[in-house]
Amino acid sequence: MNKIIVQIYEVQIPSEAEKLMALGVDHIGSVIVSQESWKVPSIRDTVHLVQSRGGRSSLIPLFDDLETICFMLDYYKPDIIHFCEAITLEDGPSTSCKNLVLLQKNIKNKFPEIKIMRSIPIPQTKVPNQGETLELSRMFEAVSDYFLTDTLIVKSSGSIFDLQPVKGFVGITGKTCNWDIAAQLVQSSHIPVILAGGITPDNVFDGIMQVMPAGVDSCTGTNVLDSKGRSIRFKKDLEKVKHMVDEARRAEKAIEHR
Repeated sequence: MNKIIVQIYEVQIPSEAEKLMALGVDHIGSVIVSQESWKVPSIRDTVHLVQSRGGRSSLIPLFDDLETICFMLDYYKPDIIHFCEAITLEDGPSTSCKNLVLLQKNIKNKFPEIKIMRSIPIPQTKVPNQGETLELSRMFEAVSDYFLTDTLIVKSSGSIFDLQPVKGFVGITGKTCNWDIAAQLVQSSHIPVILAGGITPDNVFDGIMQVMPAGVDSCTGTNVLDSKGRSIRFKKDLEKVKHMVDEARRAEKAIEHR
C-alpha cells in the first residue's frame, strides 16, 4: 500500500517545521490569515525549509481574491494551496461554489506546478442532505488534486458561515466529522482524500482503519494546551505529533496484513 500522508497544521515558523519533519511528518501546513498582510517572511522561510528537507508545504489563504492569491503563490511557491471555505449546496449550487470552482481553475492554469487541496465539509452526525458531500466533491474534483474532510458545525438555526470557529471557513473545531460519510467520499473520489476534523493521536488509528484515507491531518488535536486545557493555536505539542505519526504507521502495517 502507499504510505499514509501525515499532515500537520498550523505551522508558521521554520524551527517548528524542522522539529515536526524530524518526527516523520510529510506535509506541513501554514495559514495566511489576512489578505491585507499576506506577505509573511517567516512563513516563506517555513515553506522553503520544508521543501529543502524533502517534505511538502501547504498554504491556506483565508481569502479568495484571485489577484492576491497569485501574488502570494509567486512569493511563497508552496507545493500545495489549500482552500477551506464553508461551502454548502443547501439551496442548490450557489454562486459562491461556482466562483470557487472558477478560482481553482484559474489557479491551475496559472500555476500548473502547484497542487490544489479542497476541504469538503462534513457534519458530525448524519443529516438528511448527507448526499451533499458527494455532490460537492463532484463539483470540485476536476479542479482539485486532493480533498480534505473537515468538520462542519451545524445547528438548527443560524448561518453555517457564522457558526464556524473561523467565520466562513471550516476547520479547527476539535470535533470529528462523520466517518461513515468520509468513507463514502474516499470510495467515490478519483483523487486522494485526507481525513481531518478532530483527528488526535488517540483516534487516528481507528479513523484510518474505518475511512481508509490517503492521509490524515491534525491541527487542534496536536496543539499545546493552556492551563485550562484549551488548545493554543500555532503551537504544536511534539509528543502528540510523534504519537500521531507512530499511530499512522501502525495503521499502515495493520492494513498491509489484513
